[in-house]
Parts: sequence; structure tokens; C-alpha cells
Amino acid sequence: METLTLTTPALLFSAISLILLAYTNRFLTIAQLVRSLHAQYKSDPTHILYGQIDNLRKRIYLIKSMQVYGVGSLLLCVVSMFLIYVGKNLAAELIFGLGLLMLIISLTISIWEIVISVKALNLHISDLEKDKPDSV
Repeated sequence: METLTLTTPALLFSAISLILLAYTNRFLTIAQLVRSLHAQYKSDPTHILYGQIDNLRKRIYLIKSMQVYGVGSLLLCVVSMFLIYVGKNLAAELIFGLGLLMLIISLTISIWEIVISVKALNLHISDLEKDKPDSV
């Protein structure tokens, strides 16, 4: 195996930063939707709205986990760079490997959150299919 250089962990900075930005956008969108559904639920409590809010609660938890693992990955890349700088190459390689593992976990959770999101949208759309006119 080749020795890590300072540029190797640094290559992930832009990728991880963009991923974290996407995660934050997901979080903000869902937070806005929760506030809207909460207001609707307060004025007209229905089982469907409660189910949607519960689904969003799960997604918020997953997004929080995605963010934690993503930030952890970025932090470990920085620690790895520091260890390379001070000449601790074996420790740097191990820490960099852990950072990559955390990024893999973050992306895997992201896939899980996307699957939940698509299932929720399909359930929401299924109401339209039941009421679809025959001429369409």
C-alpha cells in the first residue's frame, strides 16, 4: 500500500461538504413540512396527518444520523491529515480508513432515507390512483 499524503484525505473535503449541504437541505425541507403538517393536525386531527408526521420524524432521525456520520468523516479526514503532518503514517491510515467507513455509513443511511421517502410519496399518490377518472 502506498503511503498517504496530505492531499489524499483533502480530496474528500469538497465531496463531503457537498453531501453535508444536501443533507442540510433535506433536513430544512422536512422541518418546514413538519411545521405545516403540525398546524394542519392542530386544526383538523386526522390519522393520515399523524402518520405523515410520524414518517417525517423517522426521516429526521435518519438525516441527523447521516449528518453525524458525515461530519465525523470530515473530522477524521482532518485528523488523518494532522497525523500525516506529524509523521504518524500508520495512525493516519487507520484514521483515514475510519473516516471512509463513516462516509460509507452516512451514504448507506441516505439510501435508507430515500427509500422511506419514496414509499411515503407512493402512498400519498395512491389516493389519486383510486380516484382517477376512467377517461384519463
